Amino acid sequence: MRIVIVGAGRAGLSVAIHLRAGGHDVTVVDRDTALTARAFEQHGLVALVGDATDALLLKEAEVARADVVAAMLRRDADNLAVALLSQAAGARRVMVRMRDPEYRSVYERAKVDRIFSEMDVFIGAIGTAIEHTAVRNALLLGKGLSVAFELEVPSESAVVGRPVSAIAADPGFPGSCVFAAMHLPDGTIEAPRGSSVVQAGMLVLLVASRHELGTVIEFFLRKA
Repeated sequence: MRIVIVGAGRAGLSVAIHLRAGGHDVTVVDRDTALTARAFEQHGLVALVGDATDALLLKEAEVARADVVAAMLRRDADNLAVALLSQAAGARRVMVRMRDPEYRSVYERAKVDRIFSEMDVFIGAIGTAIEHTAVRNALLLGKGLSVAFELEVPSESAVVGRPVSAIAADPGFPGSCVFAAMHLPDGTIEAPRGSSVVQAGMLVLLVASRHELGTVIEFFLRKA
């Protein structure tokens, strides 16, 4: 894919390096000459210097040919301008890094394809870890109404040795909970099926509504 990353700071550059390693055609844009020099000299990225809210600079970056434009500048107002200009130029998809939650509705009205909020990730991970110590990693979904999280199944749990179909049919199993993945002891990942058996020490990836999160955790931690 052809990708334009607007903003060559730590986050933007890291994304650009990751995508370049994946074989994508990546261009970074930033007004800071030191950042663009680092992107070019240390990482071999195509880097343009200038104000990305200038339509002429975005034209030079060929956003009209871009499969994705990711606006990752320090100010939401600038990211919004980049998004609108890129859309007008014909970019296939536009994504933004949101700093201020007050901009979410503005981005949505602008029909930005994807909005990424570091604060949402932080709140989801830290907040869930504080409230539920058994949770390994967590991510808020659906505007914070649902949570995707990892849970290690204790050896004494009542679900050990039971197939997923039997667990899901248990009257105490929360209705909003969905098995998303199972990390097997040998390191492989399995897409859960009805016949998949939960093992002691296994990491399970679950998705549940936020208000039932505590109930889901209690269900998996209850002893046989």
